[in-house]
Amino acid sequence: MALSVPKAPGVSQMLKDGARMYSGLEEAVYRNISACKEFAQTMRSAYGPNGMNKMIINHIEKQFVTSDAGTIMRELDVEHPAAKLIVMASQMQDAEVGDGTNFVVVLAGALLESAEELLRLGITTAEIADGYEKALEKALEILPKLVCHKIEDYRNVEKVKDVLRTTIMSKQYGQEDFLNDLVSKACVSILPDEGTFNVDNIRICKILGSGLPKSEVVRGMVFKRFVEGDVTFAEKAKIAIFSCPVDIIQTETKGTVLIKSADELMKFSSGEESLLENQIKAIADAGVKVIVAGGKVGDMALHFLNKYGLMAVRLNSKFDLRRLSRSVNATVLPRITTPSQEELGYCDKVCIEELGDTTIVAFRNEGKDSRIATVVIRGATDNFMDDIERALDDAVNSFKCLTRDGRYLPGAGATEIELATQLSAYADTLPGLEQYSVRKFAQALEVFPKALAENSGFNGTEAVNLLYLAHNSESGKNIGFDIEAETASTIDAAKAKIFDLYQGKFWGLKYAVGAATTILKVDQIIMAKRAGGPKPRQAAGSDDES
Repeated sequence: MALSVPKAPGVSQMLKDGARMYSGLEEAVYRNISACKEFAQTMRSAYGPNGMNKMIINHIEKQFVTSDAGTIMRELDVEHPAAKLIVMASQMQDAEVGDGTNFVVVLAGALLESAEELLRLGITTAEIADGYEKALEKALEILPKLVCHKIEDYRNVEKVKDVLRTTIMSKQYGQEDFLNDLVSKACVSILPDEGTFNVDNIRICKILGSGLPKSEVVRGMVFKRFVEGDVTFAEKAKIAIFSCPVDIIQTETKGTVLIKSADELMKFSSGEESLLENQIKAIADAGVKVIVAGGKVGDMALHFLNKYGLMAVRLNSKFDLRRLSRSVNATVLPRITTPSQEELGYCDKVCIEELGDTTIVAFRNEGKDSRIATVVIRGATDNFMDDIERALDDAVNSFKCLTRDGRYLPGAGATEIELATQLSAYADTLPGLEQYSVRKFAQALEVFPKALAENSGFNGTEAVNLLYLAHNSESGKNIGFDIEAETASTIDAAKAKIFDLYQGKFWGLKYAVGAATTILKVDQIIMAKRAGGPKPRQAAGSDDES
């Protein structure tokens, strides 16, 4: 009879073998805080225009070199449950605002670091969490009073350029003016008269070769493809879009054709040919100059398309078909039929162009009714172009936010220091233990100007002291840290046109405090046994014996 060893009493008795449990301050809370601190420390060095790049190699061995926090977190498969909460908060920020992901991570990490010091003093996690929530409430009350710039007319390219510059600058320092020009023109050119701006209507096409200054904005769409037939140019063209292949139609049901003589065989094949010719002739007679197909274009169909002078383009992606139909205002037809005039799209110019050694098909719409704009990025390496794409993506998202709320706060760490100054004064008015948490919250906000200074090669503490000194005066609320100066010095962020989106700060504060208080309120971690299955194979040359 097998000997049964009784399990130790407690929670482990209820769980399967292999389950782990951590509880209490030392095992759960401090462990979570230290994991989040490490994670935030990694992201902190990537903050601001002079932030360092990270080289990330993801699970399928694709390499990324970037300082964009959103990409770093997406490609790093973060396993730790507490750090995962911060990643989720930052993803929410990305979904809501499209920028400021690093702000959430760095602030949540700084808040947890401050909380650790308070815990060591004997203040409970509940009191710290309450204090942080009070401080957040006060911060969101102060925030609207710090607004230093507002955009009313977002169809004015020059005004849009002023505010989008900072967003691009934080990712591509030194190339912000050129990229800003591209993005501002592209966004304003496709703004609908009514309704909201759709981020998906700005497409980005990356073409290897040349350099960034050769990048341009195309009103319309660009595809890295070649045309199917001999016709390579069409002007003032009506366009028919089909989601099916352009070829001899297969019958719906299977059938057998019995052919008894050579004449019958000739009649059968010529019948198929004449049917296809009649279809293409009818499309050409409707005034169509360009056919876009979602599947292959058969040889016989190609012969007739060339005969009637129609241009044929094949797009494999159904998403590209949808976007093109939106761009040229056409209806996607599911089978080869003669389209009605309402179903046809229109484009000023469809042509083939060569950029470097890449052939592209461009659908250009110069008129006001262009609904989609494509930014064609040129660059020497794929990595470089990917980074430019991420900067443009942030700028387009910022533009979407400014169409909803055009308020801007001073950048360069000015908002954070002003909040810290006012929150410290607010902490002195609180009677209970929350005052310590509110003071630590104010201290945690110093991490941003500190990071800006340290990443630019200055002493962080000296920078924070300079800013506090400036913010003590009545007129100093827009004073931020000057990263371009030779020595540590301050700058008026509003005059220098360094603006941060109000929505970005508002949601960033909310999500960071939400993540930090959630992590603080965890007092037990219970991990079930991992699902079975063989261990992953070791990489070649690995000396890991475990």
